[in-house]
Amino acid sequence: MSAKPRACANIQPNLMPKSKPRALQWNYQGGDGRRTTRKGGYTMEEGTIVHVDYELYNNETGDLIETTREAVAKEHENHQEDRTYEPMVCIVGGGQLIPGFEAALGEAKKGKETEIVIAPVDAYGEKDTEQIETISIDKLVRAVKDPNSLYLGAPVTINGRQGQLSYLAAGRARIDYNHPMAGKSLKYSFNIVDVIEGKEDKVTALLQANTGHSGFEVSFSGDDLSIVLPQTMLFDTNAAMLKFRLVTTIRDAIECGKVSFIEVHEPRGFGVEDEDDHDHADHDHDHDGHDHGHDHAEDLSSLSVAELKERCKAAGLPVGGKKADLVARLSQEEE
Repeated sequence: MSAKPRACANIQPNLMPKSKPRALQWNYQGGDGRRTTRKGGYTMEEGTIVHVDYELYNNETGDLIETTREAVAKEHENHQEDRTYEPMVCIVGGGQLIPGFEAALGEAKKGKETEIVIAPVDAYGEKDTEQIETISIDKLVRAVKDPNSLYLGAPVTINGRQGQLSYLAAGRARIDYNHPMAGKSLKYSFNIVDVIEGKEDKVTALLQANTGHSGFEVSFSGDDLSIVLPQTMLFDTNAAMLKFRLVTTIRDAIECGKVSFIEVHEPRGFGVEDEDDHDHADHDHDHDGHDHGHDHAEDLSSLSVAELKERCKAAGLPVGGKKADLVARLSQEEE
């Protein structure tokens, strides 16, 4: 995370409609390659935490690879129903991004759409022929759980190494252990939509970006940091190990002392209306003189997030997302 948009072209400022902001244009060819940008941008300090909306394309084919913009995903028939589309949290100069995008992000301007073409050397590297192996089909079949699921481009693990099946014929199979986007020139179109200020807001943004959960309660007492975990995270089997990584991530970005994670386990039935309230509602309904011939559907919105998550797990449904997402999934399941 397609239709093929036009290749990136230089935009002539005098041809741009006045109602649209001008896009900052970059050419970044890697290493000592040429880089150009319209005047008016500024360099952000390393460690700045920003929210970024972006589109990522294969620059050779024009295929959309990934985007945070739901409308763009739908336009290119690449929409994922179970995903929440929202800006990505980035730490400028944090070293978590490919070099070409990191360089462009550091000199971009908030609120200005920027386009950048990144050569393979500053994206995911050139293809390394030594990372491509040819094996027998018999060895491939023994290594995979379901041979019928194999297809060109399928991920496979051979002797503990993760690769992709790139060729299959004449009793031989070729496995490519390079990154799937190695050797590709990439095009980003992005916009810094927000620069996060304030220690609490910065911590919250980092927590949400690194866990996929929302609803954290963050507070500082001097330099000491307290984090109340959301109910949804209490069901995350990876939460224990995740906490160690979160502490490192937070301390790398923000100066703080002691970090405390607080778990609040609500009593069973928390968030559900009292039975007396239900009885009263049923009694009022009996007076309307109408018999619809069936029981009324349960009001799922009255359940707590924890209970909704339990029901989703029992039904084999995804458990991520906000309360509204959980209610929608369960409602569709009941229908």
